[in-house]
Amino acid sequence: MSRKVIVRRVILLVGALLLLWVVSVPVRIWWDARQEDHRPSDAIIVLGAAQYNGRPSPVLEARLRKARSLWDDEVAPVVVTVGGSADGDVTTEADAGRDWLTSNGLPSDAVMAVPEGHNTQSSLDAVGELFDEQGWETAVLVTDPWHTFRSKALADAAGIDAVAAPARSGPVVQTRESQLRYIFRESLAYYRWRLTGESGQGTLDAF
Repeated sequence: MSRKVIVRRVILLVGALLLLWVVSVPVRIWWDARQEDHRPSDAIIVLGAAQYNGRPSPVLEARLRKARSLWDDEVAPVVVTVGGSADGDVTTEADAGRDWLTSNGLPSDAVMAVPEGHNTQSSLDAVGELFDEQGWETAVLVTDPWHTFRSKALADAAGIDAVAAPARSGPVVQTRESQLRYIFRESLAYYRWRLTGESGQGTLDAF
């Protein structure tokens, strides 16, 4: 077999493996969106979403309601809210989430706010530092279904052994067209993170 043939076959093999990886990502996002795991853990992590002067958006409120349900079921003793602020905000996503939870039945010592992060990656990096300080290892992530796959990967990179119990209500869980749009956007954000180490912002960081 000539060297030229060997090189061609290697290129074809690498291309096939790359194509398989590209195709597998949206499938894994779709699959993870349909799973739920709320094993006993050190903490429940609520990933941030928009808030309006301290009032959680419908997306964030759906996540907070899910976290409250998990806490009521004694999945973990602590709920961690996370997320920074946008320009002009008077508070942060984390603080808005904490205030909503303490106003809806959770004692103040059962909620910890991490008001940092401008995207999923930086938010979970900040939570990872909190976990190191507290000696925690395991968590249940609460986010939207299509965000679950990437969030678990980013949590793992931050040193958190995480499973997910996504919120299945709210505006993100809508029509088939919106679901496809979220899967496509999450796929792009995951590709970028794996290839560059950066999760992205805006349209390349869905939540």
